[in-house]
Amino acid sequence: MSAAGSPMAEGDEPARAPVRPSGLLDVLRVASVVLDTEGRIVLWSPQAEELFGYEAREALGQYAARIMVHEQHLDLVVKLFADVMGTGQSWAGAFPVRRKDGTTRLVEFRNMRLLDDQGDVYALGLCADQSTVHRLEREVALSTRMIAQSPIGLAVLDTDLRYVSVNPALEELNGVPAEEHLGRTVRDVVPRMDVDALEAAARRVLDTGEPVVDQSTIGRTPADPDQDHAWSISLYRLENAFGTVLGVAVSIVDVTEQYRAGIEAEAARRRLAMIADASGRIGTTLDLDRTARELADVAVPELADIAAVDLLDAVVQGRRTSLDPAEAAVIRALAVQGYDSAEALEAADPPGQVARYAPDRLVTQCVRTASPVLLPHVEDEDLARIARSPEAAGLLGRAGVHSYLAVPLIARGEVLGALDLKRTRNPLPFTEDDLLLARELAARAAVQIDNARWYQSARETALTLQRSLLPSHPPVTGGLEVASRYQPAGATSEVGGDWFDVIGLEGGKTALVVGDVMGSGIPAAAAMGRLRTATNTLASLDLDPALLLEHLDRITAGLEQAIATCVYAIHDPHLRQCRIANAGHLPPVRVRAGRPPELLDLPTGVPLGVGGVAFSTTTVDLEPGDRLVLYTDGLVETRRDPLDERLDTLLSLLEGPDRPLEEVCDLLLRTLHEPDNFDDVALLIARATTPD
Repeated sequence: MSAAGSPMAEGDEPARAPVRPSGLLDVLRVASVVLDTEGRIVLWSPQAEELFGYEAREALGQYAARIMVHEQHLDLVVKLFADVMGTGQSWAGAFPVRRKDGTTRLVEFRNMRLLDDQGDVYALGLCADQSTVHRLEREVALSTRMIAQSPIGLAVLDTDLRYVSVNPALEELNGVPAEEHLGRTVRDVVPRMDVDALEAAARRVLDTGEPVVDQSTIGRTPADPDQDHAWSISLYRLENAFGTVLGVAVSIVDVTEQYRAGIEAEAARRRLAMIADASGRIGTTLDLDRTARELADVAVPELADIAAVDLLDAVVQGRRTSLDPAEAAVIRALAVQGYDSAEALEAADPPGQVARYAPDRLVTQCVRTASPVLLPHVEDEDLARIARSPEAAGLLGRAGVHSYLAVPLIARGEVLGALDLKRTRNPLPFTEDDLLLARELAARAAVQIDNARWYQSARETALTLQRSLLPSHPPVTGGLEVASRYQPAGATSEVGGDWFDVIGLEGGKTALVVGDVMGSGIPAAAAMGRLRTATNTLASLDLDPALLLEHLDRITAGLEQAIATCVYAIHDPHLRQCRIANAGHLPPVRVRAGRPPELLDLPTGVPLGVGGVAFSTTTVDLEPGDRLVLYTDGLVETRRDPLDERLDTLLSLLEGPDRPLEEVCDLLLRTLHEPDNFDDVALLIARATTPD
């Protein structure tokens, strides 16, 4: 029991060993002086020696007023001393004191009357240097105001990590009044924070004295129990002037906005990375099924756990369609990809299968309206609108589908189908950000799918085409003046497979083509027609020349006993350049004013249909007035003359003043193509003009 009769609180027992001073009184250097009723000094502390300059042996027994007060202040001091001793009224204030060395110092006094057990009366004076007192007052006031007004949450924890004090900002951050913090641990006050990490950091600071700065933590407080917040926490060990550890000071800054911005920035970075990855992975070939699989592979598992790529069946068959609101959607599944969800995969339409989706199905709504459909939270009744049948809806329910997203595949203004996405293992619902990403992927992939669709259609057409006629007169474009000739082989020879073409492209560009199918007769002519048709279709996709030749190479390999050579060039009048790729063909000639004609130094490549060797594109300048001559080997090859000599003859015929292109064509055919030549000739000459 305590002296007051109540149980003594824990920590209130008297210390059984010397206690180190707190340091505050030592900072103030409070001096103690005791006077008897006559005003003589009877007690003189070491701090008094320091403050007034007199040692105890010099001060004890002396009249205090005589050694400490200037003469002009004696009457005032005597009166104050009489008031304290007579009435017991305490006195406090600053007073100028004379030190032993003759200097004067302003000293703060607290004077009071003392009574001992014998009834004797004494006067106690507690003294401190006024400048020191004022300095500490300013520092305390500044600290108090700063702590009270700081927007940063501040707290002091003792060595048991219990709250000793908190400022108003921390009250607001935690949503707990200050008095409910005191004496409690962090775990007691805000249990939904990462308390373990915070306590571990605080104990480390207590043990080592090394501060922890800007440690991030995530959690929830009573101030906002339904939302995660982020804080930056710093911890510092508190010590007194003698190094005694008092506890830990904690500063807490709410960085939720920065944290969320960081999450959004990271999500944006991941979206950009995914889009970049998709750009490299989708459309590596012009195979429709493979392109669809590539899209599904990109979407899983980064964006969805289940991804399906479905096209309208009419689109696959090459027809344009528009769905009536009451009409079902006939959809052909091209690809499906899943991440550890066998039941959801079983519910999906197998690739190649055609299914009919009723008008109320979400995928039908998506392709009919050309708008995305987003269900962040899928309810049981929603599954019937997602799946093709009640059985499939049951499978989706057992698979745990909880969020759904469908975005239309739109290319060149036509709805091709939909990208269908579901989440099972990923606990997060689809968000608007996911919708933006899915739409970006769908937009990029739809173009590739459309290219593959038309390429597939062109390839099928080329396989069935029996004969294609050459143009009688090539078109004239804004950036080129073109003349051409086709000279069949001799009268006793079969028709060969030489061809040329001039194809207008977007942006004022023009594709120039000259090719030669090896062989003669109907098979060579049929193969030529197929390749010319395929070239026209591929050229409309504005492919790089080397890539176009790669596709032609695969088409040629699929034709029976067909091998061909080809030069494909794209002229850009605005850049004043030609990009040229060569597949085993003779090099074109460039004719420039004031310079001798030159055979362009291009990588020869291998003929179409050989396969296994990549083609390359070379860029050459073609200024207004420059001419480009493309031809087949029937123009220069003979059975008796070396090819080099014949090429030299070609170059010499192209020298001299600029002439009309039609005249040049006639000159070359008349001079170089001999009547008994057993090969046909395709000749194409283009002169660059200044674009409109």
